[in-house]
Amino acid sequence: MVPDITVLTITLLIIGFILVFVEMHVPGFGVPGIAGAICLILAVVFTAQSFAQALMMALGILAVLGTMLGIVLTCFTKGKLFKPLILAEEQRKEHGYISSSDLDYLLDKKGIAITDLRPAGSVEIEGVKFDVVSDGEYISRDSKIQIVKVNGVKLVVKKI
Repeated sequence: MVPDITVLTITLLIIGFILVFVEMHVPGFGVPGIAGAICLILAVVFTAQSFAQALMMALGILAVLGTMLGIVLTCFTKGKLFKPLILAEEQRKEHGYISSSDLDYLLDKKGIAITDLRPAGSVEIEGVKFDVVSDGEYISRDSKIQIVKVNGVKLVVKKI
């Protein structure tokens, strides 16, 4: 028993696959995906005359969706779709870029505590705010400080 395929069924299938394909490409709320799924389900409901036919159509639709997902993922991983998502330029230290974990340049710099350090708090060094830890003592707000140790992203200061 072959189900009756009508223009409505073909239209619903095409619209459903297009909407799901759009959902695979556009991150967001999921409206195209939900609308596409509804179209695909309606195509099965309007066409299938028995549970076996509905099951076969659903499996066929899932196979097509799986193939579409495989193609989309392959294209994304190889960078053939949406090249703007892939950063082409490198951010090198010699061009002025620094990593947040590369704070060695702050060693021996002086600044002002903008919060009380008990022992953690914030300081301002050359107009930039940093979260720091004192070397164990309490340092009051507006005190002059100096960075004495840099350990990864942890900055240790002392009062001067």
